[in-house]
Amino acid sequence: MAENNPLIIGGAQEPKKPVVSYWAKEKIDCPVCHKPFQQEVMHKGGGRMIAGNLTDELHRIFEPSKKFGRVYPLIYDIGCCPRCQVAFFWKDFSEIKDKASFERIQADSEHRTKAVEAVFPYYNLHDQRTLFDGAAMYYLALLTYEKVDLAYAPTFKRAMISLRLAWLCKDIHRLCPGHNYDYVAETFYRKALFFYQQTLINETGRIETIETVGNFGPDVDKNYGYDGVIYLCGLLEFKYGQTEDESLRLKKLDEYKRAIARIFGLGKSSKSKPGPLLEVARALYDKITAVLSANNVFGEDD
Repeated sequence: MAENNPLIIGGAQEPKKPVVSYWAKEKIDCPVCHKPFQQEVMHKGGGRMIAGNLTDELHRIFEPSKKFGRVYPLIYDIGCCPRCQVAFFWKDFSEIKDKASFERIQADSEHRTKAVEAVFPYYNLHDQRTLFDGAAMYYLALLTYEKVDLAYAPTFKRAMISLRLAWLCKDIHRLCPGHNYDYVAETFYRKALFFYQQTLINETGRIETIETVGNFGPDVDKNYGYDGVIYLCGLLEFKYGQTEDESLRLKKLDEYKRAIARIFGLGKSSKSKPGPLLEVARALYDKITAVLSANNVFGEDD
């Protein structure tokens, strides 16, 4: 029962507060179990979303308001069928048409739900979602996309989902420390690193295209495009990459330093791209340069 869960944060489990979301009139048809379910949508405006700082991970922090408290717009980007627990970005409930993918997803149902219950026990898919429920839905989506055909860019979607899961788990840890969600966040950061880098490998090797991706995020407030993917690969390698093999780490950092310099016009180049992405890219470039210099590694652009 949800009321036994000490990690339930926000939503229907707290005393009644101003409404953050609503149920859409049109229901979503689940392509796996073929049952309709309600779509929960976040209200826009009214002081619900007060944009704060942008982190180096391109994550927008939304400040709490007196009326609505702290809201988490990320959690409304994923839909989840409460019957078969299939989770997608909302548009993929209608855009994915591959029957073989649905068969694999259905066959994996028991494993998917047990895996999510182990990390997010007592999550609720029937009421208006909480931060905890939203994180569980993202994990369900991560495991659902594992079974989706490459034509629908599942590797990139798993990358963005993993990164968002790390953010959500950090939020849970801040609100309810002592339940190891800081450790869980680190695990999802490493998954994000793997999937973002695999996205580039698949794209350049023509194994899996990301041309069908409409929004590269990684957050809900702005689309940073393919340049953002390159940047995040470098950032995640710098912050969360392996450290056991130092020579391999330095080699990868040098490669990403040069990639970032080419894309954003850093180093000796005089080109520039305006906006916050250039600012964080420049900061990352300087940090990687410092590490490489300290280890006497000098790339081609030095």
